[in-house]
Amino acid sequence: MKNEYDVLIAGSGVAGLYAALNFAPDVRVLVLSKRELTLCNSFLAQGGVAAVVDKTNDDYRLHIADTLIAGGYKNDLRSLEILVNEGPEDVLRLIKEMGVDFDRDDQQHIAMTLEGGHSRRRILHHKDSTGREITEKLLAAAQSRPNVDFMENTQLAALTPSGGGFWAGLLVNGEYRALSCSYCILCTGGIGRVYPYTTNSAIATGDGITLAHELGARIKNLRLVQFHPTAFAAAQGRERFLISEAVRGEGAMLLNAEGERFMTRYDERGELAPRDVVSRSIMLEAKRTGSEDFYLDITFRGADFIKNRFPMIYERCLEEGVDITKERIPVFPCQHYLMGGIDVNVYGDTTVDRLYAAGECSHTGVHGRNRLASNSLLEALVFARRCTYDISRRMRHEESGVTAPAPAAPSGGRPLDPGHRTRIRAIMQKAWFVIPDYDAVREGLREAKAILDELKNGGYALTPDYIEAKSLATVCTIILSEVIREVIEKQDDNKDYKTAAV
Repeated sequence: MKNEYDVLIAGSGVAGLYAALNFAPDVRVLVLSKRELTLCNSFLAQGGVAAVVDKTNDDYRLHIADTLIAGGYKNDLRSLEILVNEGPEDVLRLIKEMGVDFDRDDQQHIAMTLEGGHSRRRILHHKDSTGREITEKLLAAAQSRPNVDFMENTQLAALTPSGGGFWAGLLVNGEYRALSCSYCILCTGGIGRVYPYTTNSAIATGDGITLAHELGARIKNLRLVQFHPTAFAAAQGRERFLISEAVRGEGAMLLNAEGERFMTRYDERGELAPRDVVSRSIMLEAKRTGSEDFYLDITFRGADFIKNRFPMIYERCLEEGVDITKERIPVFPCQHYLMGGIDVNVYGDTTVDRLYAAGECSHTGVHGRNRLASNSLLEALVFARRCTYDISRRMRHEESGVTAPAPAAPSGGRPLDPGHRTRIRAIMQKAWFVIPDYDAVREGLREAKAILDELKNGGYALTPDYIEAKSLATVCTIILSEVIREVIEKQDDNKDYKTAAV
């Protein structure tokens, strides 16, 4: 039985779209979008994409060194070398083939900016909406390809291996449908909605990671969650818009409640220290001062510069009643990115046959314990392309085709209580925020396991809300389990060290 599609791509962000564009015209590709096509974390990316395209003033080795420092030297060096060496060509393709409009200086050279943790200006950007510019251009290119189909408002509810491929169970506008594919690439983004406050979009509920976990794929380092130090401290709302790293790169000062700069009290790099350092410093300063009021001040750069360089941030802050040309921006850390995920090799291949992953839901190891600013879009481009290399190679040598009928469509079930998601978010915020609470980790894991067991065995109807709630509970359980394992391993290492010393 010939599969309906050669490749199913779950996710319409930069990783998913760039993968679709790298397949040959005779490869039948289907791209799924959980909501509308542009609702994804890629679309929200502000700062830019890091790449050594200016080889006169920059060097691959410096980019690698900066990434290693930010990642605590826990990065996968082979993957990192691939990222930094191959990435510039992918970024230049965005310009040459997709028409991506990166900002330029008066001499029409690409204008590079600086962000925290970088030793050189190597961030290509489009104002302060780089992700939107790249996503829109990739989407337009992919929609022009006859071999690439799209389905919006479609949730990947199940993935069942069968012979040379998968049966994919889809919820299309809430209605169940099954179709077959030979390979699947998960590009489903992050897990931000497992926290009460996040810079992530509404779709970031860890669905792809949960699907892969349920198929038996190896999940690695899910506990490595990055908290961005400068999200807008809105009075209301779960989704916090980001005040880009580039604002500090252009000289913005980080101030405490008394209006004092404080970062050099904690790190000599000041405001341009890596994100995890700045986030921890803010939390320590909050404890020292007894206040969670923090601000970014870029007013000294002048209104013309600010409006031209950061038009989106300027407009969004105005909507919140803050004129950043005249006033300080209220900021506070919140969840931003995931360094771990579905473990993959350098071609995006998971431990499940024919299943691949790229982008934030994957774990390539390039980021180590903390992602360097603007390496995320680069990772999405490089490893999405490498997924297509491996799949295309296999298609030339392997037969495909599902060998069993489609699984029966689920039916019936009771409605879901929305309280499950709220409980999970409260667990994560208390236990695993910038400075962890290890007592709360143990208590939270017990509660999360009970919630997950209830969701799996409670006879609930298969709905988009149910899928997301189960994903959040799964992600929470994996994260807190990893934390406890890490604590036990450190305790064992200390015992071994003390024994050896005696």
